[in-house]
Amino acid sequence: MSDRFEIESRVVEALKTVFDPEIPVNIYDLGLIYRIEADEDGNVSVDMTLTSPGCSFADFLMEDVRSRIGGLKSVKSAAVNLVFEPEWNKDMMSDEAKLELGFDLDLE
Repeated sequence: MSDRFEIESRVVEALKTVFDPEIPVNIYDLGLIYRIEADEDGNVSVDMTLTSPGCSFADFLMEDVRSRIGGLKSVKSAAVNLVFEPEWNKDMMSDEAKLELGFDLDLE
């Protein structure tokens, strides 16, 4: 049995291997992952969104996320929930993603 923090860390690493087909950045750094929750038994639940509600790759992305998480050694089950609140925007991206996509960083 793994602890929740260890499982959640592995989930984050797995999510960093999933890329939006239209944007060359992983979905974690894009800010599409809103919540990751794991219990001591290895049941994982993830809330994620899309860059736009009409994204034609929604099913593909959700299945890819579910498959990558479910394939982790310490994960017993993986639930992926698609949510649209709050609405995604570029400010949710990591600084690394913004730089990779050529956005100026809002440095104060």
